[in-house]
Amino acid sequence: MGGFFVYIENVENMSKVSYYTEEGLKKLRAELNQLKDIERPKASHAIAEARDKGDLSENAEYDAAKEAQGMLEMHIAKMENILSNARIINESELDTSKVLIHSIVELKNRSNGALMTYTLVAQSEADLKTGKISVNSPIGMGLLGKKVGEFAEIIIPNGSISLEIISISRS
Repeated sequence: MGGFFVYIENVENMSKVSYYTEEGLKKLRAELNQLKDIERPKASHAIAEARDKGDLSENAEYDAAKEAQGMLEMHIAKMENILSNARIINESELDTSKVLIHSIVELKNRSNGALMTYTLVAQSEADLKTGKISVNSPIGMGLLGKKVGEFAEIIIPNGSISLEIISISRS
């Protein structure tokens, strides 16, 4: 019996460290400031206006404003949690022998020969239009740890895809 056992009931709500570029972290801070400095006062003003319209028990506008305020506060809390666990990554010190966060990866689709290039980033920095995919996406997770010449077999919503890692670099 002499073992030691730790049980964590809700792992999903535990804080996770996320790595960002300096630019990405500035963007997150700017978004949080926008929410706190502009959106929060707007929500309070909307509640005050709805309250002035009379009986709160039958005031749908008041209920909607309170619900919107609650959603805004949840979003602010989530952003604060992300920022409290955010770390800036020094890209010049990253290993280019394998795919990591902030790797620029050139890939070849083995089924059709198409070449593509993606940068693996934190989920909040992902933007497919600019070639930035989340390390938490199916493709991002499938590429992590792979080396040049290796293949990633990735399950995607409409089947699977086989990608060959052609090159790995940093910005």
